[in-house]
Amino acid sequence: MSEKSYLRWVIGNTKTCWWHDSADPRELDRGIERGAVGVTTNPFLSSIALNANRGLWAKEIATVLGRGGKAEERAEALMRIPVVAAASKMLREFERSEGRRGWVCCQVNPARAGDRVRMLEMARRVHGWAPNITVKLPATSAGLDVLEDCVAAGICTTATVGFTVAQVLAVAERHRRGIGRAKAKGIRAGGCFAVVMIGRLDDYLREVAEDARVDVSESDIRQAGIAVVKRAYSIYQERGYEAALIIAALRGTHHMTELAGAEVILSIFPGWQEPLMSGDLACEACIDREVDPDVIRRLSQMSEFVRAYEADGMKPEEFITYGVTQRTLSQFFDAGWKLMETFEA
Repeated sequence: MSEKSYLRWVIGNTKTCWWHDSADPRELDRGIERGAVGVTTNPFLSSIALNANRGLWAKEIATVLGRGGKAEERAEALMRIPVVAAASKMLREFERSEGRRGWVCCQVNPARAGDRVRMLEMARRVHGWAPNITVKLPATSAGLDVLEDCVAAGICTTATVGFTVAQVLAVAERHRRGIGRAKAKGIRAGGCFAVVMIGRLDDYLREVAEDARVDVSESDIRQAGIAVVKRAYSIYQERGYEAALIIAALRGTHHMTELAGAEVILSIFPGWQEPLMSGDLACEACIDREVDPDVIRRLSQMSEFVRAYEADGMKPEEFITYGVTQRTLSQFFDAGWKLMETFEA
């Protein structure tokens, strides 16, 4: 990594750290070399990694396919292969940091986003795959219930499919409740990461604006997710939440540079790591720089932005109905989990 790399500056001079957003082992090796201290996976990324590494994991894949069984069980077993491989690569970082870093996310079946029983059962199984796996649960009402139960049982969790201030605040509050329950039982509570999929929110609001013919510019749209994250981060700092924010689905270097200096985790896809290795980006902490109030005013013409931006913009039972939540869950299933259910050698 270049001495003038923006990523090197971020690692050495701010509270911001980053995780590698890919389940592919070769890409992960490069990410670790560049300073990644954790790994994001999901069914979509796991499916891609399996297809790209059929030779590397031929024996493991053959064992899973040879068992037969239900399609859902097959998908889970196949997903385990790249997840455990990533966990192995990050185990040294996990042990060296005494569990502060080196985590690998593994998501439960996205088709079960409202099924408390099935999600909790899978969370317990995934937790046993490796000591440094954090179980990814959807930031839905059901997902929050399971998250609290997991934290109370000492299982580290990550709340994913999050796009709004209301979601990540609810996650932090349920994490606290889980901590209280764990303490009452005399066990160590599970940690918690709360995801904001910043670029997916921008993508969604861009379509909303076009469809409703709202008078907002592309510059305004590119600041929507940033505004949501900055508001959420400010409240997290004010309330001293124990949960950590993960900012995922970056769509440009601006999503990193505008949040530099925050005590958050940025999940960076390999394609965006390259531009961030440049020495041309301004090395400055921008987290305290407010989004222009006029931008907020224009974006607030859209009720879908207001729902994302305001702390009370949605109730937990509404989280699963938010448009981009449904879109993302569907993609994770159709372009990820379902492909593993029908995977062939």
